[in-house]
Amino acid sequence: MDWDAFFTLHRDLPREGPGGPEDVAWALATAGTRGAVRVCDAGCGPGADTETLAEALPEAEIEAIELHAPFAAAAAARCARFGPRVTARAGSMAELEGPYDLIWCAGALYFLGVTEGLTAWRPALAPGGRVAFSEPVLLGGPEPQAVRDFWEEYPAITDEAGIRERIAAAGYRILGTRVITGAAWEAYYAPMEARIADLRGGEVTPAPEAALRDGEREIAAWRAAPDRIAYLLAVVAPE
Repeated sequence: MDWDAFFTLHRDLPREGPGGPEDVAWALATAGTRGAVRVCDAGCGPGADTETLAEALPEAEIEAIELHAPFAAAAAARCARFGPRVTARAGSMAELEGPYDLIWCAGALYFLGVTEGLTAWRPALAPGGRVAFSEPVLLGGPEPQAVRDFWEEYPAITDEAGIRERIAAAGYRILGTRVITGAAWEAYYAPMEARIADLRGGEVTPAPEAALRDGEREIAAWRAAPDRIAYLLAVVAPE
């Protein structure tokens, strides 16, 4: 992949994956996370969920970590209004220190692997700590070709039962799950569509045509099966 072209396309997008404030609210309620807690947004992207976490948890200390330094800088700028209780830095989510009462990870745990990531994060959890993460999921039954095409580059994808097996293999129990489809994905792809139009129109820094076509193909693949292309949001705790 041409990462320079990828980041040119994704620069200034409000978020780097499907989701919304309602998903954060559900996860916090399911985890029982409230009050003066310490939270990590692992793989925070440009900070959309970091901001939502900070708004939902006004007494919390929140640390956002992102491997891509420009995204970390964007998250820091986005959350500057919260003052020193919310920080964002460039770093690896594979090396969390904690202790955290909640680790939130939207659509990024697959970089480590569900079992591998949860295992690595266990020492970073405070007593009673929880992890909330979203992972690509197949919804079961015959899968439309559009779904198979969309997830072609992620052959490790499974149905919910497979995700549950990977969670159990890390020694965690499941507190709740929620399927993310439809509007949460539109919230990701609609700004990307507008970004592609701006790049094509020369209104922002040009990007290679191949990167724009890749983005258009991804959006078109999602629009071919918006009710079948999904993430599973899971809230889990160590056994």
